[in-house]
Amino acid sequence: MSAPSASLSPTWGFACDTQSGRWLARLTHAMEWLAGAVLAADVVVVFLSVVYRYFLHDPVDWAEEVARALMVVLVFFGAATVLARSQHVGIDLFRGMLPAHWRPVMIHVGHWIVAAVSASLFLSSCLLLDDSQGQTTSIGLPQSMYVYPVVIGSLFMTLFGLANALNGPARMVLASLAACAVCAAAVYGWNTAVPAFALTHGALLALGFIGALVLGVPIGFVLAFSSLLYFLTDPSLPMLVYAQQVMAGTDHFVLLAIPFFVLAGLLMESNGMSSRLIELLLRLLGRVRGGLGLITITSTAFFSGVSGSKLADIAAVGGIVMPAVRRTRQDPNEAAGLLACTAVMAETIPPCINMIIMGFVANISIAGLFMAGLVPAAVMALALAIVAIWVGSKIDPAEAFEHRTPMLRLLGGALVALVMVGMIGKGVTSGIATSTEVSAFAVVYALVVGGLAFKELKLRSVARLFVRSASMAGSILFIVAAASSLSFALTIEQIPQLVSGAMIAFAQDYGSTAFLLVAVVMMVVFGAILEGAPALIIFGPLLTPIAQQLGIHPLHFGTVMVIAMGLGLFAPPIGLGLFATCAITGTEVRDVARPMMKYLAVLVATLLVLVLVPSFSLWLPARLGI
Repeated sequence: MSAPSASLSPTWGFACDTQSGRWLARLTHAMEWLAGAVLAADVVVVFLSVVYRYFLHDPVDWAEEVARALMVVLVFFGAATVLARSQHVGIDLFRGMLPAHWRPVMIHVGHWIVAAVSASLFLSSCLLLDDSQGQTTSIGLPQSMYVYPVVIGSLFMTLFGLANALNGPARMVLASLAACAVCAAAVYGWNTAVPAFALTHGALLALGFIGALVLGVPIGFVLAFSSLLYFLTDPSLPMLVYAQQVMAGTDHFVLLAIPFFVLAGLLMESNGMSSRLIELLLRLLGRVRGGLGLITITSTAFFSGVSGSKLADIAAVGGIVMPAVRRTRQDPNEAAGLLACTAVMAETIPPCINMIIMGFVANISIAGLFMAGLVPAAVMALALAIVAIWVGSKIDPAEAFEHRTPMLRLLGGALVALVMVGMIGKGVTSGIATSTEVSAFAVVYALVVGGLAFKELKLRSVARLFVRSASMAGSILFIVAAASSLSFALTIEQIPQLVSGAMIAFAQDYGSTAFLLVAVVMMVVFGAILEGAPALIIFGPLLTPIAQQLGIHPLHFGTVMVIAMGLGLFAPPIGLGLFATCAITGTEVRDVARPMMKYLAVLVATLLVLVLVPSFSLWLPARLGI
């Protein structure tokens, strides 16, 4: 079985033992630290704007626009550094099905596609920069401050993309470049020679999407490449619109919550709050039947209430629980399977990144989605807990840790962490502040209170966390940016109207529940193939209006879609989240899949109940008046 890969090549896409490689490595390092500094500046801007608005009653008019401009810098600089390290998420499952001697050429073709997309984005953003000269924002700031980061970031992406493409045997590099040229010439020649049967813009978009996906191109560049083909072959569309649409995908204040919550979770993990809480849970629940399973479920739910990133939650929980599993002689494959399923359970626990993305792209209240997801998460947690108790055993907590932390320190760490979760929960439910503003407060709390309480955060380690968070955010938000250009092309092709007509006709014949079940199956499948978030970005805005026309509440629909996406993301055989879980826990997918099936079966059954009983999703928002 071939695993989905988070990269097209080893950690460095270019050879660091050459002079040019060393220069590129230094450039990458500098850009990473610059992106981390931009993230820090963004936290300061948002935090101070909240303080001025709510405590000093003196709003800062320019704060939101500056924060958005800094986020554009963060996205494109962060995406460039992730490309330099070849860590953009991609799927190599389809490439792995082809003969082995084809794969090296296919990898290099993928590199050339990434370089071509980056270069096209650079040229398009230069045109957009020229067009934006003299234009100002609503408060008088220059419009070009949003465009410059795209120009500079895409320039560096082009540089890193070319470095990856040129890294290899000369014969391989030339062969892959020739293959790209032949394909381009064949399409151009066919459309010129046989105009009556020419490939349409929509057909090229679909072929580009499928072809890049099969080649294992990173998901963000798959989306950007397919939309690029559409723009290049439609003479009625100015090329500057391409960069405009990509930039528009990131220019939203609400999306700042993503890097902020990721950073808050990493800070909580690094200052010792997470390890203290899990050790406390082990002491309290370890002697209960299935105690380790209950601790895994509880810990994942807790950390999901801070970071929003499921893979970050798995890393935090797995890094502490799995050593305890092995010391107490439990089955690590069983534990890894349950850990992956708890990530599905926690997909709707606020402040989940995918809930933020779903709310943003489908125009659903994010605060409402946060509340709608709590009861379904609790139902799934209860279902998993029953199975964990049924198949689990008791352990001796004394064997779980090499060194026992004093109980007072454990209680203190748990209290500080619980206050942080309570602050986030109160902030997003009260309506006093937006999710972005709450996330900025969470970062400051984790830095100040966590740092003072535990004294485990050093200045350099904090700086590294900002750098790491900036890279993670750049990778995630570049997918959102690329999907924005694809959504624009799909809208021009009237795909939403076609899908809407077909799905409404289906619902009229078989009912709204059948429509919802089909939507769930679609999200499970594409959640596995497209790495989750892109599936929401593409299908969320397509299907949500149809659901509303059929009388399905958008909060219920959004919650079910996110859960279904998570099920696909972490389910065997191709769920990328499952492969990441196994990498974190030191297990193999083939060994984890079998013991995992009973937990997956429970989650599928629970999801069906949630689909059929909307009250699970709608009860809490109705009680809170959201």
